[in-house]
Amino acid sequence: MTSWKELETRLEKGQTIDKMEMALLQAERRRWRDVLTRLVAIIQSLAERNIPMRGSSDRIYQPNNGNFLKEVELMARFDPVLKQHVADVERGARHATYLSKDIQNELIDCIGEKIVHYMLREIKLAKYYSIILDCTPDLSHVEQLSVIVRIVAADDTDTPKIKEHFMGFLEVESSTGESLSNLILKRLEEFNLPFEDCRGQSYDNGANMKGKVKGVQARLLKKNPRALFVPCGAHTLNLVVADAAKSSTDALSYFGYLQRIFTLFSASTQRWAILKHHVQTTVKSWSDTRWESRISSVQAVRFQTAEVRDALLEVREKATDSMVITEAQSLAEEVGSYRFTICSIVWYDMLAKIHHVSKALQSVSMQLDVALNLLRKTVDSLVSYRSTGFASAQVSARDLCEEINVDTVLKQKRLRKTKRQFSYESPDEPEGDALKKLEISFFNVIVDASVTSLQERFKLLGDVQDKFGVLINFPNLTEEELAQECETLSNTLSQGDHKDFDGRELALELNNFQALPKASMTTMEILNHLKEKKLEEVFPNMWVALRIAVTLPVTVASAERSFSKLKLLKTYLRSTMSQERLNGLALMSVNQEVSSQISFDDTINTFAIRKSRIVKF
Repeated sequence: MTSWKELETRLEKGQTIDKMEMALLQAERRRWRDVLTRLVAIIQSLAERNIPMRGSSDRIYQPNNGNFLKEVELMARFDPVLKQHVADVERGARHATYLSKDIQNELIDCIGEKIVHYMLREIKLAKYYSIILDCTPDLSHVEQLSVIVRIVAADDTDTPKIKEHFMGFLEVESSTGESLSNLILKRLEEFNLPFEDCRGQSYDNGANMKGKVKGVQARLLKKNPRALFVPCGAHTLNLVVADAAKSSTDALSYFGYLQRIFTLFSASTQRWAILKHHVQTTVKSWSDTRWESRISSVQAVRFQTAEVRDALLEVREKATDSMVITEAQSLAEEVGSYRFTICSIVWYDMLAKIHHVSKALQSVSMQLDVALNLLRKTVDSLVSYRSTGFASAQVSARDLCEEINVDTVLKQKRLRKTKRQFSYESPDEPEGDALKKLEISFFNVIVDASVTSLQERFKLLGDVQDKFGVLINFPNLTEEELAQECETLSNTLSQGDHKDFDGRELALELNNFQALPKASMTTMEILNHLKEKKLEEVFPNMWVALRIAVTLPVTVASAERSFSKLKLLKTYLRSTMSQERLNGLALMSVNQEVSSQISFDDTINTFAIRKSRIVKF
């Protein structure tokens, strides 16, 4: 008993015989934790800037040993902890260095795991979420599926905020609707996110994604009718421009000339230098898939017509190749023509109206009601432009032609298919007829095609918004209309006996909600008003309905932005990168705000648990 009491006293005072050994053990533990803290910080810094880590050598103080080891060497010059560690590694005093590529992969995986756990905690607190999916092939010809989860984070202290979390890339073996839907459902199950809480899904306009029978959205709607499908607004708007460009021969010819101008100058460094000498903004190529390519290519010529023409003329004078001389002469005549100038002005005016909406739709905070309001204003603007646009374009084109000293004469050349029989048949049409034909076959066609395409392609977006329109239009509805629309919305967000809210109670809450600070508010503004005044418990059905409405995505722009990171991460020299390493680096690069909030200690604890050795006897 005396020995036992003495041991208890020594333990309380820390005066046991292994005191020195325990102190050395604790000091060694702190030293390794300090070393790992610095290594994790280096990895996060490099990953957030998309900088490669490995080189051809994996040894310290060797040429071409990669950015990670170079950062360790640099920090060791000023930091005593890494200085001592690198010195021990150099003289072989340490068996474990924690500087190898395998440790890099494990630390990257630990950081990525912590980022995912942090985002999943926010998603589960928000309860309702939407999924955004998009596919693209990477440099090693592997189809990558980007997974984005959109939520409305409404903590007790913070105001509601829309967040779109990038959850990583998935390898796609088959791009069919069945394969993709099974892949995303399996991923949600791994995240322990119930698919029953999904309220929205948004994809591009691919048939395998938006197909009504076998597409991903159709298969997911069968499992959860409350997961409403919203097509990508930015992709749809890009298709509107494509429809307008393909509706007229003059429109197709105009973009063909733009592409020929870019090809002529970009094919030679000398010709490109001539162009840069004359213009402030170089000409751009255009593409069907890049959303901003067309307005960039038109803008470079619209406001620099004289400069581009002078550059083409200089190329013609200095070129020695007959093909280049002919091409430069032909393009210079076309750029200086009255027809080309009118087309440039019309296309720029139209694309400027659409481009403004396209940029707004790509915002993370964009809401369904705001997007539809912008699209309606765009349609009204195009309809108004149809009545006055061509006349104003002629005035601007005449001023521009006078500036570059060319004739403001427009003649429509006819390609005759039959022999001329009468002498009064003129080979050229009068100027007035040519202008009228250009207005009919070019201006009216592309404007009408844009308006029609906007109305048809965004019909599905309008149908979804009509179901939630009662949340912002309720002051203008009668009690009977309000009750009917609330019941329709409640039935839309119901599955079997499960409903997100009661339609009759929602109608009562909307009828009693009169404390609007201003006449017209968006769904997000009303949601913020409820949170600011702490009315969530007073209007519970309204609170749930508004959160679901704001959760619905409008575009897949966040997935497209993750593809930009993918191209920076998986380059030609890094094409053999494993999928796990790619996902970890992408999570740190895309979710930098979340990555900065991850504790180094939590990451090191996870790493220590993975590296622990359990000896069984």
